[in-house]
Amino acid sequence: MKSTVVAVAAAVLAGGVNAGRVHAHRNAHQALFERKPQFNESEVCVPSCTTIYSTIVGEPTIVQPTRPAVTSTTKAVVPTSSGPVTVPTPVAQTCPTPGTYTFPATTVVVTETTTACAASTTKVPSGTHTLGGVTTVVTTATTVVCPYATTSTENGVVTSVIKTTTYVCPSAGTYTIAPITTTVTAPETTVVVPVVTTICPGTYTAPAVVTTITETSVVVYCPFTSSEAPAPTLAPAPTSPAPTSVAVSEPAKPSSAAPSPSAPALGGKGKLWAMTYTPYREDGNCKTAEEVMVDVGGIASAGFTTLRVYSTDCDTLPNVGAAARKYSLRLIVGIFIGKVGCDNGSPDVAEQISALKKWAEWDLVDLCVVANEALFNGFCTVSELAGLISHTKTELASVGYSGPFTTTDVVSAWIGNDVSAICSVIDVVATNAHAYFNSQTLPSDAGKFVAGQLAIVENVCGKPGYVMETGWPSAGKCNGVACAGEAEQRAAIESIGNELGPKVVFFSFKDDPWKQPGACDCEQHWGIASVFGAV
Repeated sequence: MKSTVVAVAAAVLAGGVNAGRVHAHRNAHQALFERKPQFNESEVCVPSCTTIYSTIVGEPTIVQPTRPAVTSTTKAVVPTSSGPVTVPTPVAQTCPTPGTYTFPATTVVVTETTTACAASTTKVPSGTHTLGGVTTVVTTATTVVCPYATTSTENGVVTSVIKTTTYVCPSAGTYTIAPITTTVTAPETTVVVPVVTTICPGTYTAPAVVTTITETSVVVYCPFTSSEAPAPTLAPAPTSPAPTSVAVSEPAKPSSAAPSPSAPALGGKGKLWAMTYTPYREDGNCKTAEEVMVDVGGIASAGFTTLRVYSTDCDTLPNVGAAARKYSLRLIVGIFIGKVGCDNGSPDVAEQISALKKWAEWDLVDLCVVANEALFNGFCTVSELAGLISHTKTELASVGYSGPFTTTDVVSAWIGNDVSAICSVIDVVATNAHAYFNSQTLPSDAGKFVAGQLAIVENVCGKPGYVMETGWPSAGKCNGVACAGEAEQRAAIESIGNELGPKVVFFSFKDDPWKQPGACDCEQHWGIASVFGAV
């Protein structure tokens, strides 16, 4: 079925969280490090929605076929049709036994903007994964009504549906609505996640296909292509094309972008690689060069080889750079985006690029990270961020930097957008993954969770991936089975280190009393120096 939106919902918070520049004053750089609930938050909402949506039963997108197979040379079981296709979502055809199947051409004419279920696929390794959902940011208490995609099972048939949820957001914050949790036992599996999609008016056609199946239990997805029509009643449906013969020897596998031909050598060689470092005192003011030198010496003595810095404020580059050189540490440098917009001419961006060009000690630098969770926070669009990365590459190349670039974001931002433009301008892919914000993850399983998140992001661009932030709080509330505490922090850090320590940047060096405690009462307690004896 389809459901027509009765009224246009208000735009989703055009400005996001009003985060100040990281170096402006002691409270402004808090936005840089506030933990983001990623997939399994109990409070869910989307701000500013005013439209009431009906519950819609979408076209099947998981396993149920919508068109029958006409012929089969082996008399295979013919799938049962569920009725005519009314929206151009991918059509899933189940071929239960080997044979030759014919799927006739189908044309769908959409006369008005329609909301329906669609399917998003991603590869995941074995383990429990929480995927999908709608993530948003609110700046004030808000009562909302909003749609979300989920699945419904009836008589063994799994169907995607759109439902609604109403929630009173008690305060400003970041919320994720209705994620789906799935457990995978195979080494690697492609998981289908239902998503809400908007279909514009036009004529959509899925061509006829004849396919020979040699494997059992193959599901074939037949996509539609669109041809916009100003008035479908005036444009006759196109003639069905002749059937195309397709030989299929195994289940179709989704393609991914080709890996970078010369992937940079990053990461550690043992269980430790990098730690995030910000030169702020407990009151939020800047540390002196001498204080930075002491901190970096402690980090080096703990066995870390690399520091990640986020921006150029507080004389980060000269002070941290000098300390890194003294203790033979490498650097991951960055440009921080703390407000809506990624204009290359922004004074904030220009100032940071200028500081990097002036410092230019590239023999210390292994990676440049342009923006931290800018997509998730709504600070950048995909095209803006891709443009900013390209601009930064050109600017830094002019003063001798030839190393790799990336941007980092949470998994929901990577899989919730078409990020192909970003994939084309980065050398490696990166994510921030905090198992504490998944209510079903024990501290001892933090490593498996983070590894699963990294695997998902690596598959998005088909490039090597790294975790730019991961950790666990030493104090705060329990989030389901994910409880904060000193013992829990040690268990989580050990689990992450054992699972993929050479590919993660631990967050962070010291606790940050200058932050607000947050809803989790944990924001001030992510320091892990004591775990590694780096105090």
